[in-house]
Amino acid sequence: MPCEGCIERDNVSTGATMEFLLLGFSELLHLRVLLFLIFLIVHLVTLAGNMMIFVAVVMEPSRPPMLFFLCQLSAIELCYTLVIVPKALLSLVVVDGSTISFLGCAAQMHLFVALGGAECFLLAAMSYDRYVAICQPLRYAAVMSEGLCLRLALMCGLGAFAVALGLTAAVFRLPFCQSHSINHFFCDVPAVLHLACTQSYTPELPLLAACVLLLLLPFLLILASYVCIAVALLHITSSVGRGKAFSTCISHLAITLLHYGCATFIYIRPKSSYSPARDKVVSLVYTNITPLMYPLIYSLRSKEIRGILRKMLRRKNIAQVN
Repeated sequence: MPCEGCIERDNVSTGATMEFLLLGFSELLHLRVLLFLIFLIVHLVTLAGNMMIFVAVVMEPSRPPMLFFLCQLSAIELCYTLVIVPKALLSLVVVDGSTISFLGCAAQMHLFVALGGAECFLLAAMSYDRYVAICQPLRYAAVMSEGLCLRLALMCGLGAFAVALGLTAAVFRLPFCQSHSINHFFCDVPAVLHLACTQSYTPELPLLAACVLLLLLPFLLILASYVCIAVALLHITSSVGRGKAFSTCISHLAITLLHYGCATFIYIRPKSSYSPARDKVVSLVYTNITPLMYPLIYSLRSKEIRGILRKMLRRKNIAQVN
């Protein structure tokens, strides 16, 4: 039964006629220029960092599984940033907020959830790679074959795409209230759900199911992998060997904590606790700072990445001399 004040819409005309207004940071008009410059610089540095890692790994003829997964992660971060940041920058240019069509909002939400979910699955695949490398080192080359890595990467993408499609369809089938204003800088799930004209918790069930599949399930796999790794490290008598083995996991652990910390705060909670101002700040970290940190963490911690980057610089210097 439709609620009072909701938009009456049919399946044919909705996508063509309905629009949402992204308010963005309209309450911070006096800081608009400063925020635009900061976001633009962070965006460009993020794109450059992830593109550098992506190109460096692609140009490397012999890629171990961890570098293959890192290449996938950089590709996801590149797409992830391009889906969110341009619209956020536009909301800072337009004083009263930027409009986005019904279908555009749905597409942005789907891509955002799909890419974020693919990243969760990919982090689980990377934890399995670390588990095999530390717990079964003699079988590592046989287990982590190129075929298995390709299948894992494909499963990560397709699984996240399917879950995101189901969640987006469930959200945009809801009746929305007369106010089309989304107090956010992109079409995030909690912000759009906040406009739904429903008093029950039923609309939150698809989000809960998506959180179980995209967040909880990969997190449990990561946790199980690191429990096995911790047990294996306890059996290593040499402290040097134990430290060397654990150091290979530091980068992955840091990225996992960054990714899951923000995602858990935003999505695993009831609609009643939604706070636009707080969510925008956390989403700002989640969509801008976190992607910026990934290439920094891996370029500083990964010997393979540092070696590849040094080789690239060496080739560039040789080419300039010639």
